[in-house]
Amino acid sequence: MTHCILQLALDTPLNSCFDYRWPCAPQERPQVGQLALVNFANRDMMGLIVAVKDDTDVPLDKLKDALAVRSQLAPLSPRWLALAAFAADYYQRPLGEVALPGLPKNLRAAGTVALDRALKKMAKLEQTHDGAPVDMPALNAAQQIAADAIGGAQGFTPLLLYGVTGSGKTEVYLQACAQVLAREQDAQILILVPEINLTPQLEGNIRTRFPGVMLATLHSSLSEGERGLHWIAAHQGRARIVLGTRLAILASLPNLKLIVIDEEHDPSYKQQEGLRYSARDLAVWRARQLAIPIVLGSATPSLESWHHAQSGRYRLLELRERAVRDAVLPTVRLIDMERDRGKDGLSAALVAALKLRLERGEQSLLFLNRRGYAPVISCDACGWISNCTRCTSFMVLHKPEHRLRCHHCSLELRIPRHCPTCGNVDLQPLGRGTQRVEEGLQLLFPQARILRIDADSTRLKGSAQAAFDTVHRGEVDILIGTQMVAKGHDFKKLTLVGILNPDTALFSQDYRASERLFAQLMQVAGRAGRAARNEGGNASEVLVQSRYVSHPLYAAVMHHDYDRFAGSLLAERKQAMLPPFMYQALLRAEAPLLANAIAFLEAARDCMEHEGITINDPIPMTMTRVYNVDRAQLLLESPSRPALQAFLKVWLAALRDMKSRVKWSLEVDPLDI
Repeated sequence: MTHCILQLALDTPLNSCFDYRWPCAPQERPQVGQLALVNFANRDMMGLIVAVKDDTDVPLDKLKDALAVRSQLAPLSPRWLALAAFAADYYQRPLGEVALPGLPKNLRAAGTVALDRALKKMAKLEQTHDGAPVDMPALNAAQQIAADAIGGAQGFTPLLLYGVTGSGKTEVYLQACAQVLAREQDAQILILVPEINLTPQLEGNIRTRFPGVMLATLHSSLSEGERGLHWIAAHQGRARIVLGTRLAILASLPNLKLIVIDEEHDPSYKQQEGLRYSARDLAVWRARQLAIPIVLGSATPSLESWHHAQSGRYRLLELRERAVRDAVLPTVRLIDMERDRGKDGLSAALVAALKLRLERGEQSLLFLNRRGYAPVISCDACGWISNCTRCTSFMVLHKPEHRLRCHHCSLELRIPRHCPTCGNVDLQPLGRGTQRVEEGLQLLFPQARILRIDADSTRLKGSAQAAFDTVHRGEVDILIGTQMVAKGHDFKKLTLVGILNPDTALFSQDYRASERLFAQLMQVAGRAGRAARNEGGNASEVLVQSRYVSHPLYAAVMHHDYDRFAGSLLAERKQAMLPPFMYQALLRAEAPLLANAIAFLEAARDCMEHEGITINDPIPMTMTRVYNVDRAQLLLESPSRPALQAFLKVWLAALRDMKSRVKWSLEVDPLDI
């Protein structure tokens, strides 16, 4: 028996490719793309075969033998390996850190029981090719043009589907998918959504529309067994439609023919830990690699995508009217909180509007993107406030749980009975969160059915979908929610949206804050009036409470004027040389002392020449301390993406040679600066 050399990518923090021996006859050599179990650093772990060789630079007596090759699973394709290699190269991470975490844990386990069980279950299922949809509703003219453009696109065709809220973008997706499935017998389609709670509604629509098509879902709420089974269905080409969140972009799809990115502007598509990749950007690269169409859909496109559409790189498809006949965009009114202070954070005008909807039997939504009861409690006597002892943040009051909770490090404390500094027993909550608004509404409208949906009320698995189902059934009069309720949900009876306390984002140091606030307001406003006007002909409305009603952002929201708002922001970005006219990378450092993190970043800035690359001075992060660790950052900028990438490769090698004890990480194309 002869030996071959397997070069394996492993999920390790530095160099991720290592050589192992494997006994095999020439006709039984393992294949590139297969998984292999090896021992590394005294523990068994799964690796990905990236090369099969006859020799190695490492002395043979220094090599370990691979423990097993998972030959029962078909190899990952060369195109999938190229996708992983591109992501590793672009985001400056080892290949193993990209390729392995994207696979279900059951596939990476040392044992084969779970994998064998999933493969047997898949073998019993019949392969289906029937893509014929049922119940195809008629489209309006603009929808039909968009669906035909997507369904008939050939080769790499990036399309930006800009449609106002309620314009029927989902129906366009489904009918375009029907055209692709009908045209190509084995075609697979990948549909991405930004958040897990948006998958059930879309999944139900897909299953109803395509009863003969296998659908796989991929997101972090699935059990490992479910995720493994669905991943295999996609990998084998059995699942012809794959629906998932950002992790699904790394799914193995051998017959992928169309990619759809819904709510493409959403920052949730950017991973914020480990490999900080953008699923949207990788999707565009993957579509180019495979020479297939990709659709980016949104009512408020990201400035990057809008810029590409305006410059002709993307084809722009527009849906300017709501899809339901007689359904119109809601009227937006601004309420000046300097004049109408109201009570408990609710203006008199908003309270009156809520009362009117209750009398009509219609639903209302109050949007406040701040959970908890109050952001902080304080002592009027000495000025003490409930700071977190481990973070530069406040402990948020959660009154129903009788706890103070830090939303950054999860520290929980009992609510103090008196001020820890002066002993004063009269501690007061400052500001309002969703719990406090709920309490106030219950006092104002004791007869109303009130429901709060936020991260606190939907902690249990399935609780979010159960709550949304309650709203859809009409069993809720007033819904209070955070960003969880802002997009993707089609509440037929909802005719009023009240937006509370949006002003804080107007003064953020983050240059993206105004773009995000506008998108958030337009999305949540779009929950109102999605059905036709009621029998009384009453129009839906959105009431925005603000102390800065003359701000141009609110004027754009009031007129539903995305085009002008985006144009003005792009002009500002170009003048200031910010993305999409500049490319960025962010080096972050963490240490027990801020001075150590800053010192490391200063050394990183000065360790080599950087002609053509702007390296700014290191500064503390906005949230400087989290869980007793201080954090600082260093921003790099260049008008040339290739120049920045080339510099980062050399620079990172120099940083690794510095052998600092400071923990550091690099993010390419950062969203939060």
